[in-house]
Amino acid sequence: MPDIVIRNATVDDIERMAGWAVAMAWETEQKKLDPDTVRKGIRAVFDQPGRGRYFIAERQGEAAGTLMLTYEWSDWRNGDWWWIQSVYVAPEHRRQGVYAALYAHVKQAAEARADVCGLRLYVEHHNANAQRTYESLGMVDAGYKMYEAALP
Repeated sequence: MPDIVIRNATVDDIERMAGWAVAMAWETEQKKLDPDTVRKGIRAVFDQPGRGRYFIAERQGEAAGTLMLTYEWSDWRNGDWWWIQSVYVAPEHRRQGVYAALYAHVKQAAEARADVCGLRLYVEHHNANAQRTYESLGMVDAGYKMYEAALP
Protein backbone atom coordinates (compact mmCIF):
# COMPACT_ATOMS: atom_id res chain seq x y z
CA MET A 1 0.00 0.00 0.00
CA PRO A 2 2.58 2.56 -1.10
CA ASP A 3 0.04 5.38 -1.28
CA ILE A 4 -0.86 4.98 2.42
CA VAL A 5 1.45 6.37 5.11
CA ILE A 6 0.86 5.83 8.83
CA ARG A 7 2.07 8.47 11.26
CA ASN A 8 1.64 9.30 14.92
CA ALA A 9 -1.22 11.71 15.45
CA THR A 10 -0.44 15.12 16.91
CA VAL A 11 -2.47 17.71 18.76
CA ASP A 12 -3.01 19.37 15.38
CA ASP A 13 -5.16 16.34 14.48
CA ILE A 14 -7.52 16.64 17.45
CA GLU A 15 -10.27 18.55 15.65
CA ARG A 16 -10.34 16.10 12.74
CA MET A 17 -10.24 13.06 15.04
CA ALA A 18 -13.05 14.48 17.16
CA GLY A 19 -15.18 14.93 14.06
CA TRP A 20 -14.41 11.39 13.00
CA ALA A 21 -15.25 10.03 16.46
CA VAL A 22 -18.62 11.79 16.45
CA ALA A 23 -19.33 10.44 12.97
CA MET A 24 -18.25 6.90 13.93
CA ALA A 25 -20.49 6.82 17.01
CA TRP A 26 -23.45 7.89 14.92
CA GLU A 27 -22.72 5.51 12.03
CA THR A 28 -22.13 2.43 14.16
CA GLU A 29 -24.35 2.93 17.20
CA GLN A 30 -26.61 5.89 16.43
CA LYS A 31 -25.12 7.61 19.48
CA LYS A 32 -24.89 11.39 19.45
CA LEU A 33 -21.68 12.48 21.15
CA ASP A 34 -20.89 15.92 22.47
CA PRO A 35 -18.03 17.21 20.27
CA ASP A 36 -16.48 19.28 23.08
CA THR A 37 -16.35 16.26 25.39
CA VAL A 38 -14.78 14.18 22.62
CA ARG A 39 -12.14 16.84 21.92
CA LYS A 40 -11.27 16.94 25.63
CA GLY A 41 -11.14 13.13 25.72
CA ILE A 42 -8.74 12.98 22.78
CA ARG A 43 -6.63 15.76 24.26
CA ALA A 44 -6.38 13.79 27.52
CA VAL A 45 -4.52 11.03 25.66
CA PHE A 46 -1.92 13.51 24.44
CA ASP A 47 -1.67 15.02 27.94
CA GLN A 48 -1.24 11.59 29.57
CA PRO A 49 0.39 9.23 27.04
CA GLY A 50 0.01 6.24 29.38
CA ARG A 51 -3.67 6.28 28.41
CA GLY A 52 -2.93 5.41 24.81
CA ARG A 53 -1.88 6.81 21.48
CA TYR A 54 -3.39 7.71 18.13
CA PHE A 55 -2.30 7.04 14.59
CA ILE A 56 -3.36 8.74 11.38
CA ALA A 57 -3.41 7.08 7.98
CA GLU A 58 -2.73 9.40 5.08
CA ARG A 59 -3.72 8.26 1.61
CA GLN A 60 -2.21 10.15 -1.28
CA GLY A 61 -1.23 12.90 1.17
CA GLU A 62 -4.73 13.31 2.65
CA ALA A 63 -5.79 12.28 6.17
CA ALA A 64 -7.91 9.19 5.56
CA GLY A 65 -8.40 7.40 8.87
CA THR A 66 -7.37 6.89 12.45
CA LEU A 67 -7.19 4.45 15.29
CA MET A 68 -6.34 4.69 18.96
CA LEU A 69 -4.46 2.17 21.06
CA THR A 70 -5.09 1.71 24.76
CA TYR A 71 -3.38 -0.77 27.05
CA GLU A 72 -4.67 -3.50 29.36
CA TRP A 73 -2.37 -5.44 31.65
CA SER A 74 -2.78 -9.24 31.62
CA ASP A 75 -1.50 -11.04 34.68
CA TRP A 76 -2.19 -14.35 32.89
CA ARG A 77 0.27 -13.45 30.17
CA ASN A 78 2.57 -11.01 31.99
CA GLY A 79 2.08 -8.52 29.19
CA ASP A 80 -0.16 -5.84 27.76
CA TRP A 81 -3.05 -6.32 25.40
CA TRP A 82 -3.14 -3.47 22.95
CA TRP A 83 -6.76 -2.49 22.41
CA ILE A 84 -7.64 -1.00 19.05
CA GLN A 85 -10.30 1.65 19.54
CA SER A 86 -11.78 4.72 17.90
CA VAL A 87 -11.29 3.30 14.42
CA TYR A 88 -12.54 5.51 11.63
CA VAL A 89 -11.93 5.66 7.91
CA ALA A 90 -13.36 8.63 6.04
CA PRO A 91 -16.09 7.47 3.62
CA GLU A 92 -14.20 8.52 0.49
CA HIS A 93 -11.23 6.35 1.57
CA ARG A 94 -13.09 3.19 2.53
CA ARG A 95 -12.29 -0.09 0.81
CA GLN A 96 -8.91 1.32 -0.21
CA GLY A 97 -6.71 -0.49 2.34
CA VAL A 98 -6.63 2.30 4.92
CA TYR A 99 -7.65 0.18 7.91
CA ALA A 100 -5.45 -2.70 6.73
CA ALA A 101 -2.48 -0.32 6.68
CA LEU A 102 -3.28 1.00 10.17
CA TYR A 103 -3.66 -2.55 11.48
CA ALA A 104 -0.44 -3.75 9.84
CA HIS A 105 1.44 -0.81 11.37
CA VAL A 106 0.13 -1.51 14.86
CA LYS A 107 0.62 -5.26 14.56
CA GLN A 108 4.22 -4.82 13.44
CA ALA A 109 4.88 -2.47 16.37
CA ALA A 110 3.30 -4.95 18.79
CA GLU A 111 5.27 -7.90 17.43
CA ALA A 112 8.51 -5.96 17.95
CA ARG A 113 7.88 -5.73 21.70
CA ALA A 114 8.21 -8.57 24.19
CA ASP A 115 5.78 -6.90 26.62
CA VAL A 116 2.77 -7.00 24.25
CA CYS A 117 0.76 -10.22 24.28
CA GLY A 118 -1.75 -9.41 21.56
CA LEU A 119 -4.23 -7.10 19.90
CA ARG A 120 -7.91 -6.81 20.75
CA LEU A 121 -10.88 -4.72 19.71
CA TYR A 122 -14.61 -4.44 20.20
CA VAL A 123 -17.05 -4.55 17.30
CA GLU A 124 -20.81 -4.06 17.33
CA HIS A 125 -22.74 -7.33 16.85
CA HIS A 126 -24.52 -5.96 13.78
CA ASN A 127 -21.42 -4.47 12.10
CA ALA A 128 -20.86 -7.32 9.63
CA ASN A 129 -18.62 -5.26 7.32
CA ALA A 130 -16.18 -4.49 10.12
CA GLN A 131 -16.23 -8.10 11.31
CA ARG A 132 -15.35 -9.34 7.81
CA THR A 133 -12.51 -6.82 7.64
CA TYR A 134 -11.06 -7.90 10.98
CA GLU A 135 -11.36 -11.59 10.09
CA SER A 136 -9.70 -11.01 6.70
CA LEU A 137 -6.69 -9.66 8.61
CA GLY A 138 -6.44 -12.79 10.74
CA MET A 139 -8.31 -11.66 13.84
CA VAL A 140 -10.73 -14.13 15.45
CA ASP A 141 -13.83 -13.79 17.62
CA ALA A 142 -12.52 -13.95 21.20
CA GLY A 143 -15.83 -15.33 22.43
CA TYR A 144 -16.50 -12.68 25.06
CA LYS A 145 -19.66 -10.75 25.61
CA MET A 146 -19.09 -7.26 26.98
CA TYR A 147 -20.97 -5.82 29.99
CA GLU A 148 -20.70 -2.35 31.38
CA ALA A 149 -21.88 -0.23 34.23
CA ALA A 150 -21.74 3.33 32.98
CA LEU A 151 -21.48 5.98 35.65
CA PRO A 152 -23.37 9.27 35.51
